[in-house]
Amino acid sequence: MRIVMLAPFGIRPKGTLLARMLPLAQALTGRGHQVTIVAPPVHNPEDAGTRALYGGVPVIHTAQPRLPGPAAALDQSAALLRLALAEQPTVLHLFKPKGYAGLAALAARGLRPHLPLVVDADDWEGPGGWNDLLPYPASARQLFAWQERDLPRRAAAVTVASHTLESLVWAMGVPPARVFYLPNGAAPAAPAPPAVVAAQPALLLYTRFWELDLAELAAALAAIHQARPAARLIVVGRGERGEERALRAHAVRAGFAAMLDERGWLTPEQIPSAMAEAHIALVPARDTLVNRARCSAKLLEMMGAGLAVVASDVGEARSFVEHERSGLLVRPGDPGALATATLRLLADPALRERLAAGARAAARRFTWDTLAPTAERAYTAALHCR
Repeated sequence: MRIVMLAPFGIRPKGTLLARMLPLAQALTGRGHQVTIVAPPVHNPEDAGTRALYGGVPVIHTAQPRLPGPAAALDQSAALLRLALAEQPTVLHLFKPKGYAGLAALAARGLRPHLPLVVDADDWEGPGGWNDLLPYPASARQLFAWQERDLPRRAAAVTVASHTLESLVWAMGVPPARVFYLPNGAAPAAPAPPAVVAAQPALLLYTRFWELDLAELAAALAAIHQARPAARLIVVGRGERGEERALRAHAVRAGFAAMLDERGWLTPEQIPSAMAEAHIALVPARDTLVNRARCSAKLLEMMGAGLAVVASDVGEARSFVEHERSGLLVRPGDPGALATATLRLLADPALRERLAAGARAAARRFTWDTLAPTAERAYTAALHCR
């Protein structure tokens, strides 16, 4: 098949293209399909107007819009549509039913009604989702909420990253036979950097902060630090609104500032080395609609790196982490449970090693080569809907 994937934004710095679209496209290319990604240069203007190969997959970025203001949205959407149709696709696969790419997909349905459209949902975007987390203008929030509910109904098939999204799409009236559960995948295991030998096992928090409750995390860290003062927490990532500064303030007030080892944003090439320094990954999450709907690529990445995981039992965490076999699941909103599980792992090297081995084995079951046939089934179903 000739598959064109429409991206919501460019190849960096956000995660959807790098963590979901590109590895799926590469796996499909390895299975004999011709896949092209078309993306607007949102967040990465330096890539505007470029065409580059990433692991054998062409990624085409549109030029910067020529028109100012609201007209720029139409300009970008039209450019995405032109580039997508120029590839003469068999199937059009929209990732995130929103924004410029969503408008381009809608136009494609009108101009090429026999071109099958597959829509991918990997987050809840509307009320209770990213509309509430990011400072979009009111007009954009209204558009995204409408697109999220309208485009899946127009699609010949829908791929979803979580069981919560699966249920939400069913509730929109999309027949279950046209909805395909396609979670995020893990990259093939690469040679890991040498593990760092340390007197005390190190903890890792790999986060953008929006998914967790800072007060809950701070209370858990204070308890961990009190029981194990030498324990170190490597913090990889920053928040959308500077939440890392708020964590620092909590740490000063509660007396655990000495345990924080903040690394900020790291490039994908730097992250494996940071993981090699750690032994235990903390994955706290609030029990919210947006967290239930998401599928954490970071969680799979840490499991694939062989970290013993302590994760809040929210959403897709249970799909990847089997309690006491490939990690520990704890009640969300309970800092005592998070601290107790972490301290248990700090005190028990044998348990850490057993859970780390289980995590690696679990991650191997979710490679993109394993998941690509699900996308193929969605495309086949879409072709039969014409």
